[in-house]
Amino acid sequence: MRYLTFIVVLSAAFKLTAAEHRVFIGTYTRGDSSSDGIYTSTFDDESGQLSPPTLAAKADNPSFLAIHPQMNVVFACNETNDFGGEPTGAVSAFRVKKSNGTLTLINQQPTGGGAPCHCNVDATGRFLLVANYVGGNVAVFPIADNGSLAARSCLINHVGSGPNRQRQEQPHAHSINLSTDNRFAYAADLGTDRVMIYRFDDQAGRLVPSAADSVAIPAGGGPRHFSIHPSGRFAFSNNELTCEVTAFLRNSATGALTAIQQISTLPPEFDGRKSTAECLVHPAGRFLYVSNRGHDSIAVYAINQKNGRLTNVEIKKTGGQEPRNFVFDPSGRWLLAENQNSDTVVVMKVDTTTGGLTRMQSTISVGKPVCIRIIAGGA
Repeated sequence: MRYLTFIVVLSAAFKLTAAEHRVFIGTYTRGDSSSDGIYTSTFDDESGQLSPPTLAAKADNPSFLAIHPQMNVVFACNETNDFGGEPTGAVSAFRVKKSNGTLTLINQQPTGGGAPCHCNVDATGRFLLVANYVGGNVAVFPIADNGSLAARSCLINHVGSGPNRQRQEQPHAHSINLSTDNRFAYAADLGTDRVMIYRFDDQAGRLVPSAADSVAIPAGGGPRHFSIHPSGRFAFSNNELTCEVTAFLRNSATGALTAIQQISTLPPEFDGRKSTAECLVHPAGRFLYVSNRGHDSIAVYAINQKNGRLTNVEIKKTGGQEPRNFVFDPSGRWLLAENQNSDTVVVMKVDTTTGGLTRMQSTISVGKPVCIRIIAGGA
């Protein structure tokens, strides 16, 4: 019943059309970036074309974004360490203007840790969950009826380190994701080589360590992002530091994870910089995609529907440098990805039979893009 409500409300709020969808792009604005904040575009899922981007809202390092499932609200992680003169980042709530995608700031909250780099809204739409890279902790923020964020209801600090002294000297929470039944939250911690497992209380906005409170990744791997198969039986983590994927069996009742496979994201002959960014199961559940920085590509795997194991399909270049986050359009026929160091967002056509990718001519320019989100029919 929860998901039926979601579909009805979203359709009414954004006036679904047959082909066009509203796109929001998070960016880095500091350093040598030409970006001023969050940008918006429209995507046509018939032609595979993105419209020229426009500035939706000025914001400070609005890297990772999340869309509210029922309200016209976008949330952004302000990936900084100096919000309000304190050693913390922030999270911002914006209201969407349906006619053109411009964003109006509702409010901001400090995240309780530096460089917040990932966020997600829970299935009820009542809470925003955030991962703080610096400080290595995860936080929960209640969402009010007007879309504003209340002070956090939960903050949990991770403990530990890994063998890579440059990157794993302390915990570095890099993502937080919820199971489809909203009962469990998974936080990939690059610094400790563990995926933390929490029970999520969607009434009080609390995270409580599960009975199986974590699962280990091979030492030095650096788990970054995490994606659960639509069936709930399998899950996958990309390991940033070794350019590998870990495949897990998942116990839907307890939330526990069991590692079953390690597989490289790179061709065997590659000897350049190793660093993965995003890990995402296709909505149909047949394929997994992982972005490679350094090799500047997206690795594609077929998922065995019986046991969750991965088989290489291909590794496709994105046509730019430093591919980061990516997203599938609502039809599942297109993949939209950002090349951070080339200042571009590209479109790749998905072969839904083989999982293979074909890079299209549709490319737009945005300064230092790092995250992209789509609202179905939200043009």
